Amino acid sequence: FLKQQGAKIIVVAHIGRDLSETLAPVAAALNEHLPVRFTTREEFDVNTVENGDIVLLENLRSDARETANDDTLAHELASLADVFVQDAFSVCHREHASVVGIPKYRESFGGLLLKEEIAALTAARTPEHPALFVLGGAKFATKEPLVREFLNRYDSVFIGGALQNEVLAARGLPVGASVVDDGFVPKDILESEKLFEVVDVVVERDGGTTLPVAAVATDDVIVDIGEETIAALTANLAQYTTVLWNGPLGWYEKGFTHASATLAHALAHSGARTIVGGGDTVAVIQEEGLEENFSFVSTGGGAMLAFLEQGTLPGIEALLS
Repeated sequence: FLKQQGAKIIVVAHIGRDLSETLAPVAAALNEHLPVRFTTREEFDVNTVENGDIVLLENLRSDARETANDDTLAHELASLADVFVQDAFSVCHREHASVVGIPKYRESFGGLLLKEEIAALTAARTPEHPALFVLGGAKFATKEPLVREFLNRYDSVFIGGALQNEVLAARGLPVGASVVDDGFVPKDILESEKLFEVVDVVVERDGGTTLPVAAVATDDVIVDIGEETIAALTANLAQYTTVLWNGPLGWYEKGFTHASATLAHALAHSGARTIVGGGDTVAVIQEEGLEENFSFVSTGGGAMLAFLEQGTLPGIEALLS
């Protein structure tokens, strides 16, 4: 769109957390769709950019001032252009120089993707009922406000991933050597009638063994949700008008994706309005070839969860100030 209007376009982005990581592979991929010049900020000369040109600058996080939200870097970046367009929803929960700093110095707007994200996730905060919220991931303590919020907003909540280990431990059930933060879940959440019960799990032994939750041994590691539990969850999907899902149900990095893939297929054909997000969740959906079967696929993981909890993000607020 900007190229068609004859704009001079400077794209800034980051990749990874290591200062040495490079956007070179991204530049190569972009060039399959649009002509993009790739350069470092130090070598970049704005006077060489013509109308309609697109220039991608090297990984912003190669400069430690980016994550430190250093005002000098924000000012340097802002000085490169006349207008700032924020279209990276997935980092809008970060108070980094390029996210919240640049808008201090330049007229700033949200991009087309950001507009879609805000509209879809705002709607997800006030869903059409009945509504189901599926949440994976880890560290229940950090997710507790979100769980509490959505027990109020949604009709049913299903918890998977390492978060479910915390729930099982809090119920006094054995979790063996599984990933558990502190095993504390508030009593009112545990006793909520909206919380979906997990009756069986997959443990890592013998490449994956399904057990009733009470049968987990001391050296077992829980790596996925069991078949009986997923069958019960998917069998009831037809009753929901809205389903919101963030976070895999199993240990994605170790290849335990069966429960997530089963849920993905069931949701894709459920007829419900389906909103999904989170890097590993989206990866499962893409691996199953189902991305086009969901109502909305968010580009955010942590940003999606933060927006669902708060209804806004620092990067959005920076555009409004």
